[in-house]
Amino acid sequence: MKRSKNYRSISAKIEPGREYELGAAIKILKENGTFKTDFSLEVHLNLGVDPRHSDQVVRGNVVLPHGTGRTVRVLVFAKGELEKAATTAGADHVGAEELVQKIQDGWMEFDAVVATPDMMPLVGRVARVLGPRGLMPSPKAGTVTVNVAQIVKELKAGKISYRVDKGSNVHAPVGKMSFSLDQLKENASMLIDSVVKAKPATAKGVYVKSITLAGTMTPGVRVDRSVFK
Repeated sequence: MKRSKNYRSISAKIEPGREYELGAAIKILKENGTFKTDFSLEVHLNLGVDPRHSDQVVRGNVVLPHGTGRTVRVLVFAKGELEKAATTAGADHVGAEELVQKIQDGWMEFDAVVATPDMMPLVGRVARVLGPRGLMPSPKAGTVTVNVAQIVKELKAGKISYRVDKGSNVHAPVGKMSFSLDQLKENASMLIDSVVKAKPATAKGVYVKSITLAGTMTPGVRVDRSVFK
């Protein structure tokens, strides 16, 4: 496979098999490529869990101190006073039946969905559309709530949700390459610490098997796991 100049330039700075301190790993990715687009930086963790068992499913939420660098379009299913609260808090789309109809017609111009508990039977009509895209509101993710103003503000500020996949991996964005090294380090540390704290009681052996940082279209850099316990 032919690799880009950026990819080759960064790869040349990575020692095979080495695990780098978090800040050093970020520095390699930030300082050894020339990016025309402000790519995202992602953290990838491979965990010692078996997600086929419900008691070993790792999931959680974390508000990144410096946000993700993305503009998050939030849709809220609510009525009455809570509809007003969501609008005041900055939600991009607020409503009920009319939003369900738009989604059924193919409209998908939003990045996160919040619903009040009484709206969930209505939201269920579009579960087959929202679910596969990871957009279905959930109490565990904090997106089914009466505190719509708070969750809208958190989502706008950079709150992200993560969930282990079938391969026992967690993937999540922690900012843009244009962020400072300290900003990316703080965001990445916050995410990793959250995943570590979410360790299931039934998980045996090594929990965090590997941590890898990678930007869009860059090679991965392994991170020293020993400081995250």
